[in-house]
Amino acid sequence: MQLNAERGVILALTPYEWVYGISQISTLLLSAVAGIIALSLFSSAKNKLYPWRYLLLSLIFFAVVIALGVLRTFGVYDVGPWTHILVGIILASLIAALITQIEVSRGWLK
Repeated sequence: MQLNAERGVILALTPYEWVYGISQISTLLLSAVAGIIALSLFSSAKNKLYPWRYLLLSLIFFAVVIALGVLRTFGVYDVGPWTHILVGIILASLIAALITQIEVSRGWLK
């Protein structure tokens, strides 16, 4: 049940809100696992997988965006424009990973 602090009224959640909330929490947990895996791979990406550094960076920022989305869904914290800024960083990181991979495959980067 959700408490409306301004009016002192307790509101019941609909089944849609329950399912949506559970899916947000499961997405948060899965993205947290993906973020931990990305952080563990980051050390090996320094030497061998140079383009993957940018890809792993975008995966970490994706986990942050999902966490902020869960906070916004449950009304814990209003994230404002941060989700849009982080998505722009993710897009720039993916483009950098693609360009770096093209350079590596052409032999320009060693």
